[in-house]
Amino acid sequence: MTNRAGILIAASAVVAGLVTGVPARATADTGAAPAPLKWTSCATDARPTLQCATVRAPLDHAHPDERLVTLALTRVPHTAKTFQGPLLVNPGGPGGSGLNLAGFVSTALPAKVAAEYDVIGFDPRGVGKSTPKLDCVPGYFAPVRPESVPASAAAERTVRGRAESFAGACGSKYGDLLPYMDTVSAAHDLDVIREALGARRINYFGYSYGTYLGAVYAQLHPDRVRRFVLDSVVDPEGVWYEDNIAQDYAFDARHKAFAAWVARNDATYRLGTDPEAVEAAWYRMRAAVAGKPAGGKVGPGELEDTFLPGGYYNGYWPHLAEAFASYVNDADEKALLAAYERFGEAGDDSNGYSVYTAVQCRDAAWPRDWTTWRDDARTVDAKAPFITWNNTWYNAPCASWPVEPLSPVRIANDAVPPVLLFQATEDAATPYEGGLSMHRKLKDSRLVVEQGGGNHGITLSGNTCLDTYLSDYLATGALPAATDGERPDAVCAARPDPMPLPAEKALRATDSGTTSGNGGGTLHGLLGFRG
Repeated sequence: MTNRAGILIAASAVVAGLVTGVPARATADTGAAPAPLKWTSCATDARPTLQCATVRAPLDHAHPDERLVTLALTRVPHTAKTFQGPLLVNPGGPGGSGLNLAGFVSTALPAKVAAEYDVIGFDPRGVGKSTPKLDCVPGYFAPVRPESVPASAAAERTVRGRAESFAGACGSKYGDLLPYMDTVSAAHDLDVIREALGARRINYFGYSYGTYLGAVYAQLHPDRVRRFVLDSVVDPEGVWYEDNIAQDYAFDARHKAFAAWVARNDATYRLGTDPEAVEAAWYRMRAAVAGKPAGGKVGPGELEDTFLPGGYYNGYWPHLAEAFASYVNDADEKALLAAYERFGEAGDDSNGYSVYTAVQCRDAAWPRDWTTWRDDARTVDAKAPFITWNNTWYNAPCASWPVEPLSPVRIANDAVPPVLLFQATEDAATPYEGGLSMHRKLKDSRLVVEQGGGNHGITLSGNTCLDTYLSDYLATGALPAATDGERPDAVCAARPDPMPLPAEKALRATDSGTTSGNGGGTLHGLLGFRG
């Protein structure tokens, strides 16, 4: 649930006993309201009604009259006579930009439903066009990085040193900002946006980490919640160390599912009909690029980054499989390099990664003893080797983060209106148990499950069953009938896996899955990877 792999909260009187260590946001209740927004056209050919604005928010919400940050917003205005208020949308991360998501959601929803909302995108503090913008170490993921799986103590120290240096650089450049880069502050920013929009309550639609941000806001301000949709749900009990370990196992399972799909399509890829043999071929490819990086850029870490997006969205499988087969069968390094440049480099956004680490390292305590990280990585890697060490190093700056962590907010909400949750059973970035956990914690919530689905971000991706529940809820507040609060309230079948593509089309495709026959490529490009 990050901006690449894999993926908190001032208490009102209603929830005062549920939140620990969270400063109050004086602005919402005692300070001056933000100035009304000044929307200007930022239309594109695809989004002719798109508007842009900025709003100022306190850096420290406990001291609203001191330093301010600027949040960038987009809006697709409502056009219907019936107006249901603002619908704020968030793609996850932390570190994901939401400016383009507003335009996507406004066109992907049924026109009649979208017309009744102002769809609002935003860049959270530190992200994208919001200022100040974090960028701790530009080029941190430039190829070729050290081997992910350390072959010796010296190799481990090398990679560990890189992570420590990243944390140190963040502290040196942004020591004044890092204490306020957390989900609590981002949730308070949502309330600043609500005030600037002149809304008594907000509607909200969040994917991935955005589900946690939405849950935190609802915990703080249940009386300011109208309709909330959380898609691909973070487990609030695991933030963030335990959630990342759960991802390691789940991404390995999705990588095995990819290998099984390649095996079923052996007529196209010629890598064998045995899924275990296909998976073994992938690890031989990994060993080969460790000795000689493909195209001089794709070593083991870059290879993992390239194939990781396939764990988020199976629409990428035809493109990844073609590059895989071309390398193994034809020694074609160019195909693998092209896949890396399309998928691997797409996740190496230094701003997004800087915000990701700043928020996750601040949100909750991480082990400070590196032995704990090493032992856990070795244990998990023995069973789930695909991404475990890569993900360990991705999060390793938190072991030496220069700002002390907060205590996670306890999500336990019986005051919020019914929230609609969506979860795929085989989701890797936010595993299925997280949806069940959040469902239990949000009283009267409804959980819609995509049975057998393995994608991350499942609504507005072509599954008509899921999208009907979504549109009905946003249109009228209609919900599936409740069960017992412990199980799904509705189940939709997953869409079929994609079909292979002709080699030439797969290798040159730039739409990341929209040609694969499974839909959803546009959405997953906006959600990013580890997001």
